[in-house]
Amino acid sequence: MTASTESTDNTAAAPLSPPGNSRRRNALMSIAAVVVLAGGAFVAYDMLVASRHEDTDNAYVQGNVVQITPQIGGTVIAILADDTDFVKAGQPLVTLDPADARVALQQAEANLAQTVRQVRTLYANNGSLAAQVTLREADVARAQDTVARATEDLSRRQALVGNGAVSREELQHAQSQFNAARSTLAATEAAVVAAREQLSSNQALTDGTSVQAHPSVQAAAAKLREAWLAGQRLAIAAPVDGHVARRTVQLGQRVAAGAPLMSVVPLRQLWVDANFKEAQLRKIRIGQPVRLAADVYGSKVEFTGTVAGLGAGTGAAFALLPAQNATGNWIKVVQRVPVRIALDPAQLASHPLRVGLSMAARVDVSRQDGKMLADAPPAGQGMRMQAPDTAGSGAEAVVHRVIAANLARADKPATKAPPAARVTSAGGGR
Repeated sequence: MTASTESTDNTAAAPLSPPGNSRRRNALMSIAAVVVLAGGAFVAYDMLVASRHEDTDNAYVQGNVVQITPQIGGTVIAILADDTDFVKAGQPLVTLDPADARVALQQAEANLAQTVRQVRTLYANNGSLAAQVTLREADVARAQDTVARATEDLSRRQALVGNGAVSREELQHAQSQFNAARSTLAATEAAVVAAREQLSSNQALTDGTSVQAHPSVQAAAAKLREAWLAGQRLAIAAPVDGHVARRTVQLGQRVAAGAPLMSVVPLRQLWVDANFKEAQLRKIRIGQPVRLAADVYGSKVEFTGTVAGLGAGTGAAFALLPAQNATGNWIKVVQRVPVRIALDPAQLASHPLRVGLSMAARVDVSRQDGKMLADAPPAGQGMRMQAPDTAGSGAEAVVHRVIAANLARADKPATKAPPAARVTSAGGGR
C-alpha cells in the first residue's frame, strides 16, 4: 500500500519541472531579443542619423561690437543716443565743443594768408634783383671805361716823364687814379657776382611753379585742410546701423582721441560660433547646412544656417596665457575649435538675437563635397564706413578763398590815395 502510493506520487511530480524551465528560458530569450533589438536600433540610429550629424550645445551668438571713439580730443557738449537706442549710419551720437577747432581754423587761415604774401614777395623780388644785376653790370661798364681812360693817361705820362714834360707828382697822381679805377672795377664786378647769385637763389625758390602751387603755399593749405577736417570731426557719427550699448561718456567730460565713448552693435549682422570637439571636425565642411536653437526662444523656434568657416586654432591657442603642455605632469584635455555659422537674415529679422546668447547647433555632415578651410579671399565688400573727405568741397572752398584774397594780380590797379593824403604829398613836394 505504501509502495504504490510513493510510486503514484513520483509519477505525479515528474511532469512539473519542465514548465518552470521553459518559462525561464522564454524570459531569457525575451531579454536577449530586447537587447538585440535595442542594439540593432542603436546601430541603425548611428548609421542613419547620428553619423550624419554633429551636435554641440557649446555655441554662442557673436557679432561686431563697433567702438565709437573720437578722432580728436575735446569736451563733450551733447550726447544724442543712449543704451538700447537704434541708430542709423551717419547719425550724430556725440558732439564736442567747437571753440578750440574754430580757433585752430582761424590760425590756419592766417598762416596760409601770410604764406601766400611771403611767396608773392619772392616772385616780386625776382624783378628787383634782376634790375639790380642790370644796374651792377652798367656800373661795371662805366668802371671799365674809367680804367681804360686811367690806363691811357698813365701810359701817356709815363712816356713823357723821361723828357721832363710831366712832373713826378703828376705821374703819381695818374698812377693813383689808375689804381682807384682798378679797385672800383673789382668792387663793381664783385657786386655783379653777388647780385647774380642772389637772383639765382631767389629764382630757385620760384622756378617752375606758381604762387598757388608753391610748396610753402601747399603746406599751409594742407594745414588749413587739417584744421577744417578737425572741425568736421566734432560731431561723432555712427559708422553702421545698429543698437547702442555700453555708453560710458558723460556730459562735460574731457575726452582724448581714441577714448571709447560707446558701442554700436549691428544686430542684423550676427553669426554663431559653435565650438566642436577635435573628433567632431572630421566631417565638418564649409557649406554644410546647420539647424540651431536658441535658449531665449526654446525648441519651438528653429534657425537655419550654413557653415561659413572653421577656426584657425583652438581657443586655448589664442588665449591670453596659452597652455604650456611640455611638462612632466601632462593631462590631455579635449580641445575645441570654433566653427562660424552664418545665419539667415530673414530669420534674424523675425526673431532677433543678442550677442552672447547660448545656442545649440546640429550640423548635417552627410555632404562631404565642401572644403575644410577657405582658400580664396571673401567675395563681399565687408564692413565699410563713409569717412569725411579730406579734400572735400568745403575745405577746398576755404583754401581757394584765402589764396584768392591774398593773391595780387599784375593788372590789378593800385589803390588810390585819399584826397587828404594827396594834398599832403603835394605840399611836401613844394
